[in-house]
Amino acid sequence: MLIAMPQMQDTRFSRSVVYLCAHSAEGAMGLVINRLFSSLSFPDLLTQLNIEPTPLCDPIRIHFGGPVEAGRGFVLHSTDYVQETTLMVDKAVALTATVDVLKAIAEGHGPRQCLLALGYAGWGAGQLDTEIRDNAWLNVPADDELLFGTELEHKWERAIAKIGVDFSMLSGDVGHA
Repeated sequence: MLIAMPQMQDTRFSRSVVYLCAHSAEGAMGLVINRLFSSLSFPDLLTQLNIEPTPLCDPIRIHFGGPVEAGRGFVLHSTDYVQETTLMVDKAVALTATVDVLKAIAEGHGPRQCLLALGYAGWGAGQLDTEIRDNAWLNVPADDELLFGTELEHKWERAIAKIGVDFSMLSGDVGHA
């Protein structure tokens, strides 16, 4: 997971926690996991896709996954649900971006844990590495509570605390704690 440093100026990422789904020499892709996409509910999204919402859909919230392709949906989920098009991020987390996973969730036979997001955070070749070197991001290992926990208000602080750092003591200067 990436944690935005306190001095992050980009309002789209200020105090954000990003789950990194892919990172290679060609670039990186992740989902912001601590911001909601407030203008659309999951039942409304399903209705737009001609999928019948069920009462199981009501508690599911849609996250702002990032500023890239904001109309495209992604479901980050546990690996108990895997399709041919599913990207296995690691042994415990997968990413699916098809309508079938939304249908499965609505019908109650989707993944045990999931996070639905519209849009994603993307970086070109070497861009994320440069941002990390420039002290824009911290990183921390993911865990189920940070990733799938529904309490978003303090997720940024909890992510920083996981690495044993008091965020008020962080410096924006490269090479300084």
